Amino acid sequence: MTKRNIGSEILEGIREIQKHRAGIVTLKSTELSMPSPPHVIRAELNLSQSAFAAMLGVSVRTLQDWEQGRRQPQGPALALLRVAEQFPEVLVNLR
Repeated sequence: MTKRNIGSEILEGIREIQKHRAGIVTLKSTELSMPSPPHVIRAELNLSQSAFAAMLGVSVRTLQDWEQGRRQPQGPALALLRVAEQFPEVLVNLR
């Protein structure tokens, strides 16, 4: 196994950013779509609030806040909602 040179990788990244700023290269970027609202995903999976919350690893109260618009899912929760929407079998088959 080859040992990584983190310092070299960081410097390479900085050089790439500098080239991008100078218009020499175009950096790759990915736009992630927003998942459907949590209540829509839950309805498609035919799950109760408690079952869906447990599957996502959040409290029922948090899920209710999302569904009622009091709070918005952030960070990892958005990623889990994308998985639940696009690949529900992954979460359904977890033990």
